[in-house]
Amino acid sequence: MALPEDVSALTDELIVAITKIDLNNTSRFKHIKHRVEDKFKSASYGRTDQFAVSRQLEGLQEKFQVLNQDDLAHALRSRLTELDEHHSSWFPEILSFLLQLSDRPALFSRVDQLPKPKIDEGAKQLSWTELDASGSAYCDEDIWECVDFGANSSSEEDDDLVSSVRSDASIPQTLPSSPIVSEEDYEIPDEVFSPGMDVVLVDSVKKAQFWRPDNHANSKQVENVSCLVVTELQIVRETLFMLQGLPTSLFWRLDDSIEVDRRYTLTDASTEALSSLLRSFSMIGAKVDVLRHFTKITQVVPYMQTFHRCVEDCLNQFDAFLSEVQAQYISQGATLFVSLLQLAEDVRSASVMLVLLADLISSLKYNTPDDGVRCLDLLYDVVCMKQATGDDGEFRFLAGLFFSCLDTYIRPIRRWMEEGRLDSREGISFIIDQRGDKDLRTLWREWYTVDDAFGLPRFMKPVAQKIFTAGKSMVFLQHLNALEKLEGSQTTTITLEKIYGGGSSSLLCLPFAAISESAIDKLVEANHSFASDLLRKELDQQCGLWNSLQALEHIYLCKDLGVSAIIDNKVFDLMDRGRGAWSDRYLLTELAQSAFSSMSFIDHSRIIVRSHQNPQGRSRSVKALRTISFDYILSWPIANIITKDAIQSYQRISTFLMQIRRAKHLIVKQRLKYTNDTDEFSHDRSSNALSYALRHNMLWFLNTLYSHITDFVISTTTESLRKSLSATKDVDAMIATHRAYMSSLEDQCLLSSNLSPLHQATINLLDLCVYFADIQATRFGNKQFDQTKTPTTYAKSSQSRNGLSRRKQQDTYNDAVQSDDDDDDDDTQDESDEDAGNTTGISFNEAPYAHRLRDIKDHFDRSIAFLTAGLKGVGRVDGRISWEILAEKLEWRKRRLAV
Repeated sequence: MALPEDVSALTDELIVAITKIDLNNTSRFKHIKHRVEDKFKSASYGRTDQFAVSRQLEGLQEKFQVLNQDDLAHALRSRLTELDEHHSSWFPEILSFLLQLSDRPALFSRVDQLPKPKIDEGAKQLSWTELDASGSAYCDEDIWECVDFGANSSSEEDDDLVSSVRSDASIPQTLPSSPIVSEEDYEIPDEVFSPGMDVVLVDSVKKAQFWRPDNHANSKQVENVSCLVVTELQIVRETLFMLQGLPTSLFWRLDDSIEVDRRYTLTDASTEALSSLLRSFSMIGAKVDVLRHFTKITQVVPYMQTFHRCVEDCLNQFDAFLSEVQAQYISQGATLFVSLLQLAEDVRSASVMLVLLADLISSLKYNTPDDGVRCLDLLYDVVCMKQATGDDGEFRFLAGLFFSCLDTYIRPIRRWMEEGRLDSREGISFIIDQRGDKDLRTLWREWYTVDDAFGLPRFMKPVAQKIFTAGKSMVFLQHLNALEKLEGSQTTTITLEKIYGGGSSSLLCLPFAAISESAIDKLVEANHSFASDLLRKELDQQCGLWNSLQALEHIYLCKDLGVSAIIDNKVFDLMDRGRGAWSDRYLLTELAQSAFSSMSFIDHSRIIVRSHQNPQGRSRSVKALRTISFDYILSWPIANIITKDAIQSYQRISTFLMQIRRAKHLIVKQRLKYTNDTDEFSHDRSSNALSYALRHNMLWFLNTLYSHITDFVISTTTESLRKSLSATKDVDAMIATHRAYMSSLEDQCLLSSNLSPLHQATINLLDLCVYFADIQATRFGNKQFDQTKTPTTYAKSSQSRNGLSRRKQQDTYNDAVQSDDDDDDDDTQDESDEDAGNTTGISFNEAPYAHRLRDIKDHFDRSIAFLTAGLKGVGRVDGRISWEILAEKLEWRKRRLAV
């Protein structure tokens, strides 16, 4: 319902007075006026209380008098008295409005410009002498003494006193005694009613309502009473109403479609042609209704709010078009130019964008988590399609709409990349925050995860990992207190003009998909590069990444053998003495910290040696060294790059190298001693020659294996690591590079799971070297070392004296070695007094010295052959050149002997 014309005119003046808006800006003025009128229509306020207004004015007069502003009180009272001569039911509202507008009237009100009241010169003024000529009035009363209000007073006396004071006080009434005329008593003047001549206008309006049966009762132009003939102007009007979303008689809304009432026909048009034309209107109307329904749905996601606003703007433009068409048809003389076909063409042209948006919105599923992302994908596809079809105008419009929504969508992503702030309520749902109470050492791997299958448009998936990495880098920098170095945003807004350079001819030449994705990639790459470079700089200069890598190389990979020898000599000496103190973690920790304290790039206080169990009973096997492990506690920034898994790989390589050094230590320590005397130690010269040959071959094997691992594998692989780390772009690449480095080291050191048989063969060879050294220690030691006790590991080889075959001797040896691999076995026995000092536990009573040497030679040759063949086999499959090189080195001795 429209407001009266006088109220509408006052509303216009009020808007102009308050907003100072330019009347030429019709769109903004209409928008504000529409909102004001809606406010007026929806107002549910009651009438103003006239008695409350009267009390406020009375209190205001009393305030003026108390503040000695009698002139203000008199001016207000006189004007209220004058107002009482006129009656209106709106006076309380007007006075209440003025009171609400007033601001400290006692301070800011002025009466100097008001006409002063006229003084009646004929009035006689009284004097005190005329009132009391003798001056004796009130002489006998103590009127000037203080009154004791507390004594001899009662409630009745108080009431009398108050009433007397009220009666004596002359307080003027602010409003006339006669009440304001109420609205019910107001008599409406006759001039407000329509004169009798307007009845013709009312009749014309009724006749224009073609849906009334009375307008078709006497029609002679129709043959079928079910058909109602209407004019073309009436159909145009109904069509415009339908397109505006208003109810009509010609069009019916059923569910999500609009149906045409077939009862109405035109005189000069066929029913089929009219129905086809009206159906085209109804289809457009149904599409427009989809948009009108969408605009009534409250959107929570910010970029969907942007899309919602753009749809509203399109609807407002279409409604303005319909209003202009209506204005043309209702103007005087326009009825001669009414054309339903022309209207269909104009509506079809004006609603092209609306139809596209309606189809897009119809494909969405309301109130689903992925609804907004699907909207962006569909809008992106429509833009690409319009460019492909060559619709330049539609392409520009839809591309602008797409970039408006994209800018809102990317806004929280920018905040994540620039500040490391994540809020899923703002639209970033593909990054999951799962920090909890996790340690800073796991910041990069466990605090956040990315799931690009949900909450991410298709055109953003190629840069999802960069977005994720850039944000994590900023979080990392926050905890390093390095964000103060940022100098502002590194990104700009993506618009159609920027990515195409503003040229119109290039719009249809460059593919939108490639250009837009390139622009998005540049936007993300700017933040990714900035954050990654800053983080790499912090890790290198402040966190000591390269120092940590150098420390790990010395502690685990034994780059300085002189420092490692200090630890080896102490541990191996305690093992040879048969004391369990060699695995004491406190002793070993103190020893390791002392040994590495001379290196400035190593924080020796961070070195800890851990012992997993008491290996006293297995100390003669190199496998016993697996029970101790060196641990270097990295700072939390470096621990995010060099993970716990990588440290475990370092520890396995360190143990393997120490096992090789253990075997070599025992071989070098035991010198072969024999004389030409005919005693029990020198009667078999062939055995002495065999022992020399075994010692030489074992030292050659140990030196070849250790030098290959350290001088070739570790050296070249570490150098490659340093080059690769220098070329990495972010922390993810650094982690991946170091992980590949550790994997390569483990493979080349035969420590990976798929090379377990080759590693086991190598450990067996090392144990064989230890066994040979123990035999030499027993053979050329004191005679008291010969004992009747069977050794725990190798006693079963004495079965060869009972006629067992070589095959069974091999199986017996393998079983003995395998038994050392059981962490729960405890093969130690309390040594007797006669065994004191014999730490090897070997006796020649069951198997003589010469026989043991032949068994060792046989096992050694077989194991070397197996290891060489295995290295060649895996080298041909996986292509590791280091394996082939090691195999060639191990075969060199065999080829030399053959020559």
